[in-house]
Amino acid sequence: MRAIKTDLSRRTFVAGSLGGIVALSTTASAKSQDAALKKEPMDRVETNTVVLVNVFTVEPENQQKLVDLLKAGTGEFFSKAPGFISSRILSGKNGTRVINYSQWKSAEEVAAFRQDPYFGPYVQRLKTLSSGESIECEMVYDKRV
Repeated sequence: MRAIKTDLSRRTFVAGSLGGIVALSTTASAKSQDAALKKEPMDRVETNTVVLVNVFTVEPENQQKLVDLLKAGTGEFFSKAPGFISSRILSGKNGTRVINYSQWKSAEEVAAFRQDPYFGPYVQRLKTLSSGESIECEMVYDKRV
């Protein structure tokens, strides 16, 4: 009976190693894609919604106070209103601007939330920290990479 040679040639070793690298690379790539999907925001911009864009001008020392007030208002009031979809708050790097971008299902639901007894006093608190402009928009285009 002949003995079977078990030594690996250099060519077999290199080919096997490259195959392992490809397998590891494929596994890492799949894990990376899974992680990217999990990080993607749950709310999506919908083109058949009403978008409110509020642009606030603020003194730099009040920027964080305004951001905190907007976050509190969103969490305690706006997010519970019928028709609310999402809200984003952006703070300008120069400290003098804050933008609140929110999506709603319809203009009627925006009008209804503005009639809520909480809304008037909330707007007054915003005005003590900033001046602002509210723009009601229609989403007409959204491109994501």
